[in-house]
Amino acid sequence: MSILMGFVIGGLAWFILRYGIFGIYTVDQNQRAVKTSFGRAYRVEGKTTLDLPVAEHLKTEERDRYAYPQVRVIPPGGPYFKWPWERVYKVSVATETVSMAYDPEYGKANKSGELLEAVTKDQLNTGLRGQIRYLVSEQNLYAYLFGVKKPIAHVMGYFVSALRQRIANFEAPNGANAADPEAKAVQGVSINDLRKNMRDLNEHMDKECLSSAARYGIQLDATLITEIDPPAEVESALAAINTAHNHVSSEVSLA
Repeated sequence: MSILMGFVIGGLAWFILRYGIFGIYTVDQNQRAVKTSFGRAYRVEGKTTLDLPVAEHLKTEERDRYAYPQVRVIPPGGPYFKWPWERVYKVSVATETVSMAYDPEYGKANKSGELLEAVTKDQLNTGLRGQIRYLVSEQNLYAYLFGVKKPIAHVMGYFVSALRQRIANFEAPNGANAADPEAKAVQGVSINDLRKNMRDLNEHMDKECLSSAARYGIQLDATLITEIDPPAEVESALAAINTAHNHVSSEVSLA
């Protein structure tokens, strides 16, 4: 009888230790958490991402595809408790910065994440350098945790695709070269147009990627393209054109 009682007390002690003490958890300040029960996340009944502001940037044909359920988000703090059949997913919501050439699935791609290549409208292979700031969308944690396997890979792929399309079709805004004689001297050269309008290019990419939070649960905070490097022969040709233009302008002023 005493042996049986020992087993019972030992079992109760193990249960309390395993599922009582170890079932307590906390959430850090830069984290948010989602809890599941038997693999199913606790949801906000009747609500999807289409009811949130992040869905405003989705196209009409995309809305049904990205109608993820809203989940109950556990805020920073604690202690919280979970049952043995429950699991807690913690996510950092701090802002991250990566190179725009970063490939999450193949680290050696794009010269080990240093240079992203794109083709301009006049068929020049151009190298681009810059950074992307992003953070996990607290409003759409379901998409980030359960919607896609590697959200950052999807976001980077979407960003690179949109950027390459923009580079391939980029034209300087009307009148952009009218007040700039140096720019006018090389008007029609896509590399020069891109360099003169990098701010417009960055702003366009920010707008183009506004839907990423609704698609993948990752919000692009800012895009910063810092360098556009043409092939060496094009670079030298542009330098020669600018030098010649400056010489002509100097001679005209002297005359």
